[in-house]
Amino acid sequence: MTTPDGAPHPAADSAALERRVRALEDRDALRALMMRGWRALDRKEWRTWSACWAEDAVMEFGPWERIRGREAIRAKVEEAESPYESMQHHILNMRVEVAGDRATGTGYMWFVAVTAPGRTSAPYAMGGPYDWEFRRDGDGWLLVRQRLGVWWTEGEDTVRAFEAS
Repeated sequence: MTTPDGAPHPAADSAALERRVRALEDRDALRALMMRGWRALDRKEWRTWSACWAEDAVMEFGPWERIRGREAIRAKVEEAESPYESMQHHILNMRVEVAGDRATGTGYMWFVAVTAPGRTSAPYAMGGPYDWEFRRDGDGWLLVRQRLGVWWTEGEDTVRAFEAS
């Protein structure tokens, strides 16, 4: 849409600006969702973490079978990670793309955990690719699907938290 002199019509500029701002806000909200959730994992705040997931969410993780539903996902992750005294979940190279009320994302996981903080023994670590799908509902963005692969591990998983189910 242009004015009679060929310049962009102010209403067109305003609509384009609104779309760009909305896209930036959505990407920021998705990153904030993931940072809030994964920080809660490190603190073992299971309810806060699981609130980032949709009720009908699906989690696919390398050695485990597909897990369906927010509560089943929470229960499995809580069972696996509770034995670790201290953990750090890192999300690296996160990228999200928004299409209306749906979004997809990719990133890399770097997980480090110890059973006895302060010991000189090496921690257990693993890394691999994340693929996410998100949905916006009345309360904001939620995670609806996560696929997480394991490309590498270091150290020994002494609590056997991440073995095949």
